[in-house]
Amino acid sequence: MPSNEVLLEVKNLTVDFGSRRHHTRAVDNVSFQIFKGETFGLVGESGSGKTTIGRSVIRIYPIKEGEILFKGERIDGDIPKERDRMVTHKMQMIFQDPMASLNERSKVDYIVSEGLYSLKNFKSESERMEKVSKALQDVGLLPEFSSRFPHEFSGGQRQRIGIARALIMEPEFIIADEPISALDVSIRAQVINLLSELQKERALTYLFIAHDLSVVRFISNRIAVIHKGRIVELAETEDLFRHPIHPYTKALLSAIPDPDPDLERGKTLFIYNPAEYYDADDPLTWTEVMPGHYALVNGKIIGKP
Repeated sequence: MPSNEVLLEVKNLTVDFGSRRHHTRAVDNVSFQIFKGETFGLVGESGSGKTTIGRSVIRIYPIKEGEILFKGERIDGDIPKERDRMVTHKMQMIFQDPMASLNERSKVDYIVSEGLYSLKNFKSESERMEKVSKALQDVGLLPEFSSRFPHEFSGGQRQRIGIARALIMEPEFIIADEPISALDVSIRAQVINLLSELQKERALTYLFIAHDLSVVRFISNRIAVIHKGRIVELAETEDLFRHPIHPYTKALLSAIPDPDPDLERGKTLFIYNPAEYYDADDPLTWTEVMPGHYALVNGKIIGKP
């Protein structure tokens, strides 16, 4: 169960790509907290900035403005070597494409051991091999798979290898960047269930990034909805589904397919047009509309059903 302890805090995060004169703002003044033991879902369409946030948190992308704190210590920008080592050890990432994120010329044994080699986090070769074997078993793979290459596995198995690579570091916090979007529908549930089981066994905390709200609903405690680099709504999962406030959230929810063909045919899609809600005299502000339920709103948004 999530605790009241803040494990990760993002304050006013801004990320730009390109030069000073010709730059694109990928993330615009984003703030949120993730509590120890919870799964925090970050949802948005392609290009919304959700992956950029994840990669900025784990120090792959530099940030332009703001702060990122892990366990109360700032981890963005130039930080002491020991703190950088701590981040590498305690924070890991599961990438979207299980094939692209694995070195196709390396055997699974080396791929899973990369973090161990980087931090020299083993005393002997036998200890390293034992850690690799346990990590593979923890994700439902046979230890003998360590002698094979990534192309010898299915997509679901490759993603499990990626999860094993993260787990072997014994992290506290994992960023899962669309970990099932490249997988067949038939095995997506297996990977989601595996992540849930591992969270319970190891008291893990997740930042779960996705574009599919129905998937995020299943695994997340709280959800933040991001649109064009800005978080437009943040609430506990069921609260967000029952009482969406921002029109972009309503549009996303209306796009979720209904398994009942009759209901799906009769469904009306909600189209989000930002111009309808723009008002120079009533700008959007980040507001706690209901207890624990925040949204980027103005009078027009609050006043519409």
